[in-house]
Amino acid sequence: MKHKQPSLLMLALRGLTRNRRRSLVTFLAIVLGYAGISLFAGYTHNIYRGLELQAIHGELLGHLTIQKPGMSREGKLDPERYMLDGDDIERIRAIALESQHVQLVAPRMTISGLMSNGRVSTIFVAEGVQPEAAKQLRMGLSVVPALAESRNVAGSGVETLDTEKRDTVAIANGLAGLMKLGLGDTGAVLVNTLGGQANASDIVVGGIFNTGNASTNDLAAFMPLELARYLYDAEGRADRLTVLLDDAGSTAVTRADLDRRFAEAGLDLEIQSWDELSSFYRQVRQMFDMIFGFIFLIVLTVVAMSVINSMGMAVVERTREIGTLRAIGLRQRGVTRLFAFEAGLLLVIGCGVGFAVTMAVRAIVNSAGISYVPPNQVAAVPLLIDMDERMIGAAVALAVVGLLSAWIPARRAARQPIIDALGHV
Repeated sequence: MKHKQPSLLMLALRGLTRNRRRSLVTFLAIVLGYAGISLFAGYTHNIYRGLELQAIHGELLGHLTIQKPGMSREGKLDPERYMLDGDDIERIRAIALESQHVQLVAPRMTISGLMSNGRVSTIFVAEGVQPEAAKQLRMGLSVVPALAESRNVAGSGVETLDTEKRDTVAIANGLAGLMKLGLGDTGAVLVNTLGGQANASDIVVGGIFNTGNASTNDLAAFMPLELARYLYDAEGRADRLTVLLDDAGSTAVTRADLDRRFAEAGLDLEIQSWDELSSFYRQVRQMFDMIFGFIFLIVLTVVAMSVINSMGMAVVERTREIGTLRAIGLRQRGVTRLFAFEAGLLLVIGCGVGFAVTMAVRAIVNSAGISYVPPNQVAAVPLLIDMDERMIGAAVALAVVGLLSAWIPARRAARQPIIDALGHV
C-alpha cells in the first residue's frame, strides 16, 4: 500500500510547532514590528495630508503658481520689475484654462507695511486676493472639518472679504491680539508704493483667522486684491497667478502641460508647485521620512535577527532529520526550500495578524477624539491614522529580509555531508 507523502505545508507547520515558544517569540516580533511601522506610516500620511490641505487651501497657495522668472528670488527687492500687467494676466488665464484639470486662475499680490490701531503700530504681511477666488480656494478645507475648524478662531477669515467693501480685511488672531482689534474694529495700514511713495488706507476687521503657525500668526493678513493694488499703486497688476486644479494628483501633469502651452505662446513664465512654495511642508516631510526610515531599519534588523535565531536553532535541533531526508533522496535545494517555506509561512501569518492589529488600533485611535498641539503651532489638531501604501512595501520588505535570513542557516545545513548529519548528537 502506497502512503501519501506529507505536503510542504504540513512539514512546515510541524517544524514551527516543534518549539512553540521560540516560534511564538519570532511571530510576536513580526506582528508587533509590522503593526508599529504600519501605524507610524498611517500617522505620517495623515500629517502630510493635513499639511497639503493647509498649504493649498488654508494658505491659498493653490496647486500651481505662475509668475515671471526670478520673482521668488528678487521680487521683494524690485517688485515692479516682476509685476504682470492686465493684458498679461488675461492672456495667461485664457491659456491656462484650456488645460484639462485647471478650475481656477486668480491673480494675487503680496504687500507688507505697518498696521496701526491709532495708538501702536506693528509690521504686517498681507495677501491681496480676489474675494470670490479666495472662497473657492478655501472650500478645499471642508473635506477635513477638524482641520478647517482649527484654522479659524473667530469670524470666517477670508470668507468675509467682499469686492464691494474694499476696506474689509481679515487678520490673524495673533496680529489681532497685538493690535487689540476685534471684529468690526477699524485701523489703518501704511505701505510704500512701487514708486517708493508712502500710501495709506483705513481698514475694517471683517474676519479673524488662525494661520496654524506661530511664526506667521502675529503678522499675516488677507485683503481684497483691489485694496492691495491701490496701496501699491499697481492698478490692474499682480505679482503672480494662483492655479487651482480639480485634483492634487494631476499637479505634475498639468504643470508640464502649462509649460508647453506657454512656450508655444512665446511666454517666458515660471511655474512652481505648492510643495515647492511651502517650505514648512517640505521640512516636516523630510523629518518624518527620516524618522520612518530609521524605525523601519530597526524593525527589519529585529525581524531578521529573530528569524535567523529561530531557523538557526531549528537547523541545529533537526540536523539528524535533515540527514535522514537527504539519505532518502531529498536534494540540497529541497532542504533549503523546506526551511524557507517555514520562515515564509511565519512571515505571512505574522504580517496578516500585524495588519489586523493595525486596523484595530487605527479604529480605536481614530474614534478616541485625541488631539494635541504640534511644535510651532497654535491650535490643536486631531490625532488620526490613515491607510498608507507603505504598509504594502513594509510587508514585502519584511518578507524578503525574513526569507533571506532563513536561507542562510538552511543553505549551510543543506550542504552538510549526509554522514555527518546522521551522526550529529
